[in-house]
Amino acid sequence: MTDATDPTPPIPVTPPTRSVALAAALAAQDVAAVAYALRNDVVIVPQLVVNGQGEQVRVFGREGTDKRMLLLFSSAENYVRMVPDEVDPQVMVGDAQWLRDFLTVHRNVLEMVFFDIAGPHVMQAAPDDLMAALGTLPEAGTGTEAEAGSTGDV
Repeated sequence: MTDATDPTPPIPVTPPTRSVALAAALAAQDVAAVAYALRNDVVIVPQLVVNGQGEQVRVFGREGTDKRMLLLFSSAENYVRMVPDEVDPQVMVGDAQWLRDFLTVHRNVLEMVFFDIAGPHVMQAAPDDLMAALGTLPEAGTGTEAEAGSTGDV
């Protein structure tokens, strides 16, 4: 609760740079738990920084193809483990709606989505399977988990 008479500005909330739920689901290699974590928690997304501006998702590709791979992480530390020589690796925090939006816009160029590719518990999913696992957002005010959708595939 804030005190209206307190002149001290509120401390900005720092977004989490870790998803314990996603890390546990990946450790268990539990597809349903990964889907649940993605729908209900955050995911760490590599950020592309160009000329000091970091507003884009960093995607990766194989030589000789225009298809890209989206790499998602359960923690910023796991991303740093993948790029140990990078001077200042940057990340963004995404939620289920962000991930749905990103996949909707970019699914035609995404070949695969990898989770914690540098380990310790790697999983992968096709973009269409991930969209199915994310399901649709529940209608405001309904609060029913069944509407979030669930499949056996991540």
